[in-house]
Amino acid sequence: MARDLGILVIVVLVLAATCQSAVVSPVSESHRSAALELFSPAHGSYGRLNINTLETHPLRIVFDSQIVDLVFQYKISLALGHVYLEETYEALKTFKVLGIEKKHAIRTSSCASVADTLKSTSSALKDFFDALRVNSILKCELNSEAVRGTQSRLKDSLNGASSLIDFYYSIGGLVLLKEQMSEVDVNLGDADRIFRSIKALGQSDGRWRLSSNNPESSNNAAGIALEALAGVISLATPQIDNSWVSFDFCSFVLANSMKITTLKNDILKLFDGIERYDDGTYYFDEKHVGARGHQSPLSSSASVVRGIAAVAAATSETLNLPGEKIMGLAKFFLGVGVPGSAQDLYHQIDALSYLENIRHVLWKLTSFRTLYNKAHPDLKIYSSDHDFVAALVRVSTLLGSPAPTLSVRLMQIFVSGSKDASVIDQELKFDAVSGMHVLETLPKNIDVGSYIFSFEVIFHNPEHKKTYVSGGRTRVLVHITGVIKIDNAEIVILDGDRGSVENQKKLKLPGDNAVALSANHLQKLRLSFDMSTPFGNAFKPHQAFLKLRHESGVDHIFLVGNSGKKFEIILVKASSLVLLLDFLGLVEKFFYLPGRYNIQLTVGDADMENSFLQPLGFVELDLPDAPEKATRPPPQAVDPYSRYGPKAEITHIFRAPEKRPAKELSLTFLGLVLVPFFGFLAGLVQLGANLKNFPKSTVPSTFAILFHLGIAAVLALYTLFWLKLDLFTTLKALGFLGMFLMFVGHKTLSHLASTSSKLKSV
Repeated sequence: MARDLGILVIVVLVLAATCQSAVVSPVSESHRSAALELFSPAHGSYGRLNINTLETHPLRIVFDSQIVDLVFQYKISLALGHVYLEETYEALKTFKVLGIEKKHAIRTSSCASVADTLKSTSSALKDFFDALRVNSILKCELNSEAVRGTQSRLKDSLNGASSLIDFYYSIGGLVLLKEQMSEVDVNLGDADRIFRSIKALGQSDGRWRLSSNNPESSNNAAGIALEALAGVISLATPQIDNSWVSFDFCSFVLANSMKITTLKNDILKLFDGIERYDDGTYYFDEKHVGARGHQSPLSSSASVVRGIAAVAAATSETLNLPGEKIMGLAKFFLGVGVPGSAQDLYHQIDALSYLENIRHVLWKLTSFRTLYNKAHPDLKIYSSDHDFVAALVRVSTLLGSPAPTLSVRLMQIFVSGSKDASVIDQELKFDAVSGMHVLETLPKNIDVGSYIFSFEVIFHNPEHKKTYVSGGRTRVLVHITGVIKIDNAEIVILDGDRGSVENQKKLKLPGDNAVALSANHLQKLRLSFDMSTPFGNAFKPHQAFLKLRHESGVDHIFLVGNSGKKFEIILVKASSLVLLLDFLGLVEKFFYLPGRYNIQLTVGDADMENSFLQPLGFVELDLPDAPEKATRPPPQAVDPYSRYGPKAEITHIFRAPEKRPAKELSLTFLGLVLVPFFGFLAGLVQLGANLKNFPKSTVPSTFAILFHLGIAAVLALYTLFWLKLDLFTTLKALGFLGMFLMFVGHKTLSHLASTSSKLKSV
């Protein structure tokens, strides 16, 4: 029976928040693996230097020589055992939050660097602050005298502090000293003055400036200021009026109630200016580039979260922060995935740990696995591996810790694209072994289509509502797909007046079809077919097109409408719906082009497993002649291959060869041409010419040979003049040869004359 009904396949797009978004998972093993890879020590110390970052940073070093020098100094410092305390703290804090027990062997070198920093009189405030942060994790053995000197330096720096960064490092260092060594006196006697100095850098929108000389404010500075104010609260002496500590939201309140209200409004305005994505993600954007460089939304949001966490830790009151925005911040940090840089990973993990301290956030991750479905015993519901499907919901904290005792219920099921919802209120079964809440059966009214499942977390202990944020109901988009049955498919030619069937062809959809139809402009064409789900319910696809293509390449596309389970071509004509393709009303649309029209049908849907696009055959249309003012068909698009492709080979047309005389006549002419040459030789014989007097000595014979070669060159020059040379070029060459012949000829004749005179004297 199930085979006759068809196949349903459940395909899930997981959403892990109140709005539809991409899959976002809590902290997992991927983050731990990334931490071990990104925080890898070199020479027993952590450090980072990214040349690509330097080249693209807004505060980048311009000259290559400076970059090379910086790299050189960096490598030398590592080779000498220098410890970068800030990077070391980020690595240690990340390992601590992620629960990574196996740390790199850096304790010895790091503790030595911490001790040296605290002893040094030239250390900056930031160095003291970073050293004490590292010591808060490593618990190094420190010299009491160095600690007292550090305490004195930090307190003295507060007297001359003018920038927010100076207050932050000094107060933060004193707070760390108080936490690590209770015997050290770090209480502030002038907490009221310090509070006023920090508050003077605040802005009306809740953001802070880094200094009074810098007019730009930022969210990153706001987080720093909140940490500093929280530190002032914890360091205040008992003599200070403590009535200002009773405020349940802020980190620092003084005796003046007006100041308390002002500080509260500043923090609320800071949240009012938070940025938001459409999927419910909240984050603090950073638009300021100042002394601390450009801050990304990740680092700015982490700074604000650290500041709020410091305020929450400094006061005994519960902060009434909006749960929606806390959940949105959690979505932002988790949405980053696994960062590719060590600093970004630190900001992400550190912020998530502080969010859990502010208020525990429950994260719901919905997935699907194969399981038998009892709701539809007659219907096989299975995935690609041919097993049954069920929904799984895992609830945990942001860092992956188990959630308190609770239940997960399927509250509503919405049809995608509709506001109508079915109230289900079905509790998911909890599997104690896997820690999953399992939806083993689907409701009976679920058919092929797209649905939105709405899950809700119900706490067993009502007190957990005050300490945990669950994000309300989680909506999960589910596509239930299946093979759609298509019956009664036919294409018919109807008579225009009587509506009688002139030609009827059955179709197999999907399948091979090659119908051949003919019609004139007074007839109609009807295409119809039934579509039903495996449950027998009517199915309406998202896309159904019928395309008629003329043999000249002109296309005509018609949308297929529906009437219950029947789908037919709808033509809007004279404000009435006609469930027919009336050729008489379409002659202008067809541009009065008669001839063959190929028919192609397209039916598709995201939930339809057997979508298809296939040709059905052709119809031969006999249309009337086009009137004079009829619209002409549009020009067809030029094939880019024919426009930009290789051109046809160019064939040259040469002049036809002229008619030549017979071969015998040409040979006879050649013989006649050679007659004067033989006559010349005969004349030389008659004149008594001979080679007996040709010079035999080396020098005279050389001049004689050159003379005859010169005569041959003159004859060759005449030949070239006859064939291709111009007169000017020939005369220049002839002049050169003439002088050459005069010289060698004179030498030759002189030798002959001297020889002749010697013979006569004998």
